[in-house]
Amino acid sequence: MNLILKLIAGIVAGILVGLYVPLTGVELLYTVKEIIGQLLTFTIPLIILFFIASGIAGLPKGSNHLLGKTVGFAYGSTIIAGTLAFMLVSAIIPLFDGGLTFNAEVATPLSNLINLKIPPLMDVMTALASAFIFGIGISQLQLETLKKVSDQGRDIIDALLAKVIIPALPFYIAGVFAEMTVAGTVFETLQTFGVVLVAALVMHWLWLSVLYISTGVLLKRNPIELIKNMLPAYFTALGTMSSAATIPISLRASKANDVQEDVANFSVPLCATIHLSGSTITIVTCAMAVMFLSPSMDVPSLVDMLPFIMMLGVVMIAAPGAPGGAVMSALGLLTSMLGFNDSAVALMIALYLAQDSFGTACNVTGDGVIALWVDRFSKKAGS
Repeated sequence: MNLILKLIAGIVAGILVGLYVPLTGVELLYTVKEIIGQLLTFTIPLIILFFIASGIAGLPKGSNHLLGKTVGFAYGSTIIAGTLAFMLVSAIIPLFDGGLTFNAEVATPLSNLINLKIPPLMDVMTALASAFIFGIGISQLQLETLKKVSDQGRDIIDALLAKVIIPALPFYIAGVFAEMTVAGTVFETLQTFGVVLVAALVMHWLWLSVLYISTGVLLKRNPIELIKNMLPAYFTALGTMSSAATIPISLRASKANDVQEDVANFSVPLCATIHLSGSTITIVTCAMAVMFLSPSMDVPSLVDMLPFIMMLGVVMIAAPGAPGGAVMSALGLLTSMLGFNDSAVALMIALYLAQDSFGTACNVTGDGVIALWVDRFSKKAGS
């Protein structure tokens, strides 16, 4: 909640600076935004490299049957959620054509006072391939020293996010909105903000309804009872904005739904790391809205968007535990696969952070469905 308030303050401050501060002062804020953007671009491949490598290397041993089922259900849920979000946005957003607009190509007269370049060590796909090679190798060969290196690298990047980048985001957002104010596009953008956020929240609730109704019917359970037992986890996640911090409540809720204790103890903590269907819905929804409503950006078809959604399900493994971690992991894909520029990225960050607690709550509540299905198939297998 504190971060959301700071985000709102950054938006308001950026608009006020753009409206009332002399151009030199606006350029100072614009320069701060550019420096933060350079640091963010530098950090994205490191997030993917260390978090995915550490996550794969640390997968539990001796539970292959549970691991395969949990990963399969979690990844399938994420992909289906993202695909449905794409289809719904594709049907809804054109109805607002002409009434809403994003301008991701801001024609700004502002100059950067400090021309600082921080090129990343590698591109996103190199980081992703390296993470899988090293993560699988460390896990299979039991290389404890490299495991420690990947874990410590993850901790360094996590600290950088928590102590530097996340606190700097309000200034980054303020710079973007000051730039849009000077360019005269800010109020059109704000009008669109509310519509896109409401659309993302509605899709979260629709997705959870689909999950629990279909699971209840197929497993011959009462859907209302199932989701009622998961409500404490949902509301806890709204407050914590962290799937990991909600694990104790999620475990208790899953066991209340009669999931075997050993299955719940394994699948729920793992899903807190790898199952981010709510975050995927938000990122796909916001990304599609930005592309639909930006005249300079091409709108992809489902065939074009599927590779992005499938890759998104993979890089979500790298989502740090800090608020906004999921969108940080996705930024590399947004720029490399969808062609987002700095302004479009800033809009994505602002939109995502504004609903982060609801996306996390959707992730956590969906974990309860994954646990139910893993439990069902484990019983069938006689485990």
